[in-house]
Amino acid sequence: MAVDKITWDRVGRVTEPGRYMYTFGWLTITAGDLAIWQQYPQAAFTVLGQNAMPNEAAGGEFHLGAFDVAPDAPPPFTRH
Repeated sequence: MAVDKITWDRVGRVTEPGRYMYTFGWLTITAGDLAIWQQYPQAAFTVLGQNAMPNEAAGGEFHLGAFDVAPDAPPPFTRH
């Protein structure tokens, strides 16, 4: 399963930092990640593999990377 971004809802709104098992593998969530989700509940984080090959089978190790605070927002207006 390819996972690009993940939201707080998708991880079950966890409230404690830790290592959690999901369908795609183990995801480590830090206190800093949770602080961002508490301030921006709709933020979507990029999921990054730790020493994992692309498309690795379930059971890989993952952590959260860059995030988008408004992933569903329309693109900004551009003048032509």
